Amino acid sequence: MRKLIVIAIALISIQAIAQTERRDRPERAQKMSNLSAEEMATLRTKKMTLFLDLNESQQKEIHKINLENATLHKTMMEERKTRKSNGTAQRPTKEERLKLENAKLDRKIAMKAKMKKILDKEQYARWEKAQLKMASKRKDKKRGMNRKK
Repeated sequence: MRKLIVIAIALISIQAIAQTERRDRPERAQKMSNLSAEEMATLRTKKMTLFLDLNESQQKEIHKINLENATLHKTMMEERKTRKSNGTAQRPTKEERLKLENAKLDRKIAMKAKMKKILDKEQYARWEKAQLKMASKRKDKKRGMNRKK
C-alpha cells in the first residue's frame, strides 16, 4: 500500500513539473514575437550556418530568403492581431482555407527549389531531413492540443 502511495505522489509531482515547463513556452514565443523581421532572419540564418556549415555566399542567399519569410510572417501575425483586437476575427470559410493552404504549399515548393539551388547535395539532404523532423514535431504538438480539448 505504501508503495502505491509513493508511486502516486511521484507521478503527480512529475505531472506538476511538466505543467510548469509548458507554461514557460508562451513566454519564449512572446519574446520571439518582439523581434524584428531582420533580427529573426539573422538568428535563423546563423542557426542554419551552424547546422549546415554554410559558406559566405550561401549565408547571404539564405539570409535573403529568411528575411522574406520573416517579413511575411510578421505581416500575417500583425493582420491576425488587428482582426482579433477589432473583433472581426472569424473562422475562414472552406474556400479561404483552401486558398491559404495552397499559398502555403506554393511557398514551401518555392523554398525547396531555392534551397536546392543554394545548398550542395549533402547540405540539402541534412536540411530536408531537419524539415521533416520539424514537421513531425508540429504534427505531434497539434495532436496533443486536440487531445486536451
